[in-house]
Amino acid sequence: MSESSALVNRTLLRTRYRRAVALGGATFLLEQAADDLAERLSVVLRRFARAIDLGTPGDHVRRLLLEKKLVESIVGAATGYYAGSPGVIADEEALPFADGSLDLVVSALALQFVNDLPGTLVQIRRALKPDGLFLAALFGGETLTELRQAFATAEAEVEGGVSPRVLPFANLRDLGALLQRAGFALPVTDIDRLTVRYTDALALMHDLRRMGATNVLIERRRTPLKRATLRRVGEVYAEHFSDTDGRVRATFEIIWLSGWAPHESQQQPLKPGSARARLADALGTIEIPAGEKARR
Repeated sequence: MSESSALVNRTLLRTRYRRAVALGGATFLLEQAADDLAERLSVVLRRFARAIDLGTPGDHVRRLLLEKKLVESIVGAATGYYAGSPGVIADEEALPFADGSLDLVVSALALQFVNDLPGTLVQIRRALKPDGLFLAALFGGETLTELRQAFATAEAEVEGGVSPRVLPFANLRDLGALLQRAGFALPVTDIDRLTVRYTDALALMHDLRRMGATNVLIERRRTPLKRATLRRVGEVYAEHFSDTDGRVRATFEIIWLSGWAPHESQQQPLKPGSARARLADALGTIEIPAGEKARR
């Protein structure tokens, strides 16, 4: 992907992750995603021999999958130190794995920061052995919708214009289409929505800082946020997104993706014209050949 079409400054992203670790980290979403990923993987009647955890900050996923004996071995792969240990330095947009070398690729709350997600998905599918599995969670389009709206309103009122503050996350339909385009068999997508409550918008922003999830957009505004704008963000947030007890809501939409590297043993769609029963018979109606008009 060319720099002009990229959205995320990935060098800044690594800096934000390092800062998050130094601040102590807010890992509750990662821990939830790791639990859900392990539960989803547990229904697959197979123990995966060679697995990669792609891009996930920390070792929550790897530790849990090993504890539950869902994998024989798993290695973290990410850009920078947060691949963890054991881990390999690997750009999620230029994977170093040989074709057909992996049994499983998992990822938790990381791939939304990849600039070339279609390319990454193609590389993952190629790296999987036939009948290998890809399973990932990433933030979806409604994530932080409240914060996005509060910033837009506050900046428009205080500064006379709006700057990008929250990453434009992909939606379910688009991600499902990307799985198909990448060549995955039996692709599945679904959504979990979590609502987290905070004392105020500032507490939410502090948590985002400890997640390494603050603004990493290339087109972000470079000047410091004005105090008047920040104060107005808090007011708008409280006016529109608070509960009766005064606490405010933050939405985190998590989209789950899964797909298999094609294999002849997998269930295949029927070929056109191979049906043994006529739809008209099943519906109890009369079949009208193409080009003819129904009689009145």
